[in-house]
Amino acid sequence: MLRVPPDEILGAGRARRGAGAPVETVDPADGTVLATLHAASPEQVDEAAHAADRAARDPVWRDLLPHRRARLLHRIAALIEENADALSALQTADTGKTLAETHALALSAAGTFRYTAAALETAEDAVTPARGPYLTMSVHEPVGVVGAVNPWNSPIASDAQKAAPALAGGNAVLLKPAEWTPLVSLALGRLVHRALDEAGLPTALFSVLPGPGSVVGDALVRHPLVRRIGFTGGTRTGRAIARVAADKLVPAGLELGGKSPTIVREDADTEQALAGVLFGIFSSTGQSCVAGSRLFVHRSRYDAFVGELVERARALRVGPGTDPATQVAPLVHHRHRETVDGWVRLARAEGGRVLCGGRAPDGERYAAGAYYLPTVVDGLPHAARVCREEIFGPVLVALPYDDEDELVRQANGTDHGLACGIWTRDAGAAWRLARRIEAGTVWINTYKQFSVSTPFGGMKDSGLGTEKGRDLIRAYQRQKSLYWGTDPAPLPWADRRPTDHGGNP
Repeated sequence: MLRVPPDEILGAGRARRGAGAPVETVDPADGTVLATLHAASPEQVDEAAHAADRAARDPVWRDLLPHRRARLLHRIAALIEENADALSALQTADTGKTLAETHALALSAAGTFRYTAAALETAEDAVTPARGPYLTMSVHEPVGVVGAVNPWNSPIASDAQKAAPALAGGNAVLLKPAEWTPLVSLALGRLVHRALDEAGLPTALFSVLPGPGSVVGDALVRHPLVRRIGFTGGTRTGRAIARVAADKLVPAGLELGGKSPTIVREDADTEQALAGVLFGIFSSTGQSCVAGSRLFVHRSRYDAFVGELVERARALRVGPGTDPATQVAPLVHHRHRETVDGWVRLARAEGGRVLCGGRAPDGERYAAGAYYLPTVVDGLPHAARVCREEIFGPVLVALPYDDEDELVRQANGTDHGLACGIWTRDAGAAWRLARRIEAGTVWINTYKQFSVSTPFGGMKDSGLGTEKGRDLIRAYQRQKSLYWGTDPAPLPWADRRPTDHGGNP
């Protein structure tokens, strides 16, 4: 039996009841209500921000040496690993994802904290080349309070990607999880509080403030004490946050939407490409910013490849995330299923052919859940909305291409630029295409592989800035330059007394 946490928000250093409106979180596999939480109120966001600011300025945290902050991150990682089974079960119940995926996400979060601890231990400031009688140094300091706003598709991994470098940088964190999936973020918050408490550090350094983005998220990003914003989610919301950040003159990291092309060249390995394309779009039920949702196949292979792909898509096992046999789990929420189905209806209206899927599955097993069949659509021009806008569901649009220049024009012909997959045996062609495609990440003969040591970000409307990588902590710090004079002689004006225009002292 899933134990629902009794406390509803973590704010200003302690668990408390939210003062905002009640919010139901629902198991998308069967529609049952997991918990009814009360959202944080704007007043509680304000209280948490002031407490976070005091905690960030507290000498016990402000003056903590980097290797001791790294020890805290290692402890958080260990707690996540110790509780990985419970965290994955909680996230599966809240998001619908398979247990295999949510367990991997929990371990990924632990790995992010461990990697960040190592990066912190080995981070260096610089003595820069002097151009005069002085020693010049560049140092990095915390920004203070960081606001982190995360999506519902992979909460614990997204939480770690912001919280770990922000804490490593010496900051306090206000985390706003998605309204639909707050439970695993609250559970993570309890583990972070435990690690902080064990270390004798203020628990106000980490708050988890669930609730609607229009209320809690807005209060958080607009708060004057929030001096850096990290957001993962839709492009429209990202633009609104960017405007707020610009008005406040604070930095913002934005990881936004995608409409990623996956390309099958005429020389691709068929089995490898089929498996990769299926995994790229239908894993996570297509609810991934990097989902390979646009398939480009060379015309000479199009009919055979797409025909086999459709047969394999029909054979994918749809079911609850708790079933080890499941490959395609339910969508996160019934309302989101309606949105996805609306895109498929639009594809039909625009003249597209739905080759498989395009509806909820039949049968009593699926009746109460937010299930949707793996869907493949073709017959649309690339200018169609379904080919250009993010759907965030198990819907693949297939298009033939004739030559590389046409392919590149269409692959780059959206406002997004997050990811791309290329399937080919020709290393030269892979390199050439990878450099021509406008995307922050390109996979060659693989897809959806990630490393915390490799920066991740997007181009165009897919975002600003990067997460992960060796320099991930620096995004949550500000740089300061120090000059140390080394010349014993006085500065040019030091031996002159001011005089008036008449020459009198």
